[in-house]
Amino acid sequence: MIKYTLQAFLPHLSNPIFAHISEVADSLQYPCYVIGGYVRDIFLERPSKDIDVVVVGSGIEIAKALSKKLGREASLAVFKNFGTAQIKWHGQEVEFVGARRESYQHDSRKPIVEDGTLEDDQNRRDFTINALALSLNKTTFGQLLDPFNGIKDMEDGIIRTPLDPDTTFSDDPLRMMRCIRFASQLNFWIDDDTFSSLERNKERLEIISKERIVDELNKIMSTPTPSKGWVELDRSGLLPYVCPELVALQGVETRNGKSHKDNFYHTLEVLDNVAAHSDKLWLRWAALFHDIGKPITKRWDNKVGWTFHNHNFVGEKMVPKIFSRMKLPMNDKMKYVQKLVSLHMRPIVIVSDEVSDSAVRRLLFEAGDDIDDLMTLCEADITSKNHERKKRFLQNFKIVRQKLVELEEKDRVRNFQPPIKGDEIMKLFGLKPCLEIGLLKSSIKDAILDGVIPNEHDAALEYLFKKAKKRGLVKK
Repeated sequence: MIKYTLQAFLPHLSNPIFAHISEVADSLQYPCYVIGGYVRDIFLERPSKDIDVVVVGSGIEIAKALSKKLGREASLAVFKNFGTAQIKWHGQEVEFVGARRESYQHDSRKPIVEDGTLEDDQNRRDFTINALALSLNKTTFGQLLDPFNGIKDMEDGIIRTPLDPDTTFSDDPLRMMRCIRFASQLNFWIDDDTFSSLERNKERLEIISKERIVDELNKIMSTPTPSKGWVELDRSGLLPYVCPELVALQGVETRNGKSHKDNFYHTLEVLDNVAAHSDKLWLRWAALFHDIGKPITKRWDNKVGWTFHNHNFVGEKMVPKIFSRMKLPMNDKMKYVQKLVSLHMRPIVIVSDEVSDSAVRRLLFEAGDDIDDLMTLCEADITSKNHERKKRFLQNFKIVRQKLVELEEKDRVRNFQPPIKGDEIMKLFGLKPCLEIGLLKSSIKDAILDGVIPNEHDAALEYLFKKAKKRGLVKK
C-alpha cells in the first residue's frame, strides 16, 4: 500500500529550491505546482532529479524572478517559442511552464496551445500517474491534487489515460510508446480500455519520427526485463510499425511431426537472459537481433528437419539496414551489434565438438575486445528445456572461457597484427605491392592462430622464409 499522507511526502519538498519557488510564486501571486514525474516518483520511491513546475500564469516570469533571487549560482535558459524556462541550481534542474490547454490536428502531434487552468494542464497529461500535482504556494504547501485517482492506479499497478484514451493517443501517438515504456519500466499492467485503444490507434504511430520511437525503445531495452515491453508492442499491434523483422520471427511450423521453436519468444528469452547479467544497451540490442536472419534462411531437410544455415551471416548483413531505417546510430555501436550477430554461433559450434586451442584462438582473434560480451550472449542463447543438455553446454562454455584466458595470456592473439608487416616482406624479397604479400601475411596469421608458431617476430620470420621458399621467392 502506497502511503500518501502529507507527512509522507513533505520531506521530498524539503529541498531549498521549493522554498525559493514558493516565495517567488507568492510574491507574483501565481498558483504554482510541482507536477508529473517528480511527484509520481515520490510515491514509487524512485530517485528523481528533474523537477517540472506548472504555473497558472507565466512560467517564464517566475523563472526569471527565481534566477534573480538565487543569484550567480543559478543558470537560466528561456525558450520563448515554447513558453518554458529552465533553472539549473546546485545540480538540480527545474523546468517552468505556464498551465495550458492543447488541441491537435489529425496529421500532426504538435499541439495548438492556449493558456489554461491547472485542471486543463492535468487533463492534457498522458497518464493518471503523471497528472499528480503538489501545491508550492505557502498557504497550501504540499497539498496533493489528484483528479484522476493516479494514486489508486499506482497502488494497483495500472497505466491508464486521464481522459478518453482514443483522444489521448490519436492527439499524440508517441504516448502509445510511452504507455508501453512505463508499463515495462514500472512493471505495471495497461488498463483494458487503454490497451484496446492502443490496438485501435496503432496506425497513428506512422506520423511519429523514428528518432522519437527509438528513444522510447532504448528506455524499454534498459529495463530489468525488456521482454515485457516487446511483448506488449506485439500484443497491441504496434510491433510491425516498430520492427517488422521481429514479427517475421514469430510462429511455429510443423512438418512430419518435427517443429522448430518460436524464434520471437526465444529471442525475448535470450534478451532477458542477457539483461540479467549486463546493463550494456548495445549488447541487449545484439541479443534482440541475434537470430534476425532465421526467417530468410529457414529450410526443411528430410534428414535433419528444420535448418537455419548461415542465419548469423544473413543477420549480419541485415543489421545495417535495420539500424538505418529505425534511426539507430550508424557508427561503432552498429558495427558492434553486427559483429556479435555474425559471431554468435561460433562458441556454440566450438563447444559442440572437442574444444581445440586453434578454434579458441581464432574466436579470440575475431572477437577481439568484445569476446566477453560475445560469450555472455552465447551463454544467454542456451534456452533448451532439456536441463541436462543445457547444463552440458554451459559447462563447456566455462571450459572455453578458461581457454580464452590461458591462450590470451600465452599467445596474445586478441586484436593482434601479424608480427611481420607487408613492407618488411617487400624489402626481404624485392617485391612490389601484389597479391603474394597478402597471401604470405595470411599464412603467418593462420600459423599463429593454429598454434604452429608462437606470436613472435623471429618465429614468424623463420616460418616466412619456409613459405617463401616453397613459393619460389627464395633462391636455392
